[in-house]
Amino acid sequence: MTNIVITGCSTGIGLETAKYLQDKFIKVYPTARDTKDVEMLKALGFEHAMQLDVRHPDEITAVINKVLELDGKIDVWFNNAGYGQPGAVEDITVPVLREQFETNVFGLHECTRQIIPVMRKQGYGKIIQHSSVLGIISLFGRGAYNASKYAIEGLTDTLRLELQDTNIYPVLLNTGPIISHFRQTAVEKLAENVDIEHSVFKEKYHRSLKERTQQKVPFKEGPESVAAVVHKIILADRPKPRYYITKATYLLGYIKRILSTSYLDKLLMKID
Repeated sequence: MTNIVITGCSTGIGLETAKYLQDKFIKVYPTARDTKDVEMLKALGFEHAMQLDVRHPDEITAVINKVLELDGKIDVWFNNAGYGQPGAVEDITVPVLREQFETNVFGLHECTRQIIPVMRKQGYGKIIQHSSVLGIISLFGRGAYNASKYAIEGLTDTLRLELQDTNIYPVLLNTGPIISHFRQTAVEKLAENVDIEHSVFKEKYHRSLKERTQQKVPFKEGPESVAAVVHKIILADRPKPRYYITKATYLLGYIKRILSTSYLDKLLMKID
């Protein structure tokens, strides 16, 4: 039976992908950072749910060793864990930016580094990296998150070249707006880490916060859209290097290719 380890399964895409794949008879090892979420996963029938904070290398090692002990292999590793830190670049302090990178980039990178030797030894494997449409284009007030996803793109594009002579496939997912708790978490991170009242963008922040509670996001899809693509990657003998998910990703990816930087910037300034 094919197996997969998924990081960041407390809610949203990670959780729904785990449930979707389990229904497709894939052996799923879902992980979550907090104990309560691991217990929730076990209550849903994931017997081998495990605790994993990707910022801690020893926890990554423990998960890998446990799966190898139980199955003797890891077919697919899905680096899904991550969050979005909003805020204008000048309002994001270095510690806040570092915190964004600790999970989204350094945690992902450490998981990748640790799983590659396992896959080299077994002679095959797939590493799915959760990027974003914001790894393709940038939006105002999302500098920290944009930068983290651009970093994932650079690391994975390079890794793909370095694994050309193997049967290990790094795959990028460029997801657009997905129904999840992502936006709510982002609002909380904005309040927690940005001094809104003393920012030159104070009015824009308040307007944006108000709009986010009322606004319907165009082209939004359910997390099953991501889960279905992950399942497709699992079944593929040679998966594609990247998969666009949601119409927004296709649209913005196309627009970036045809517009000049100046015209693209004018268009992106209209998107919240």
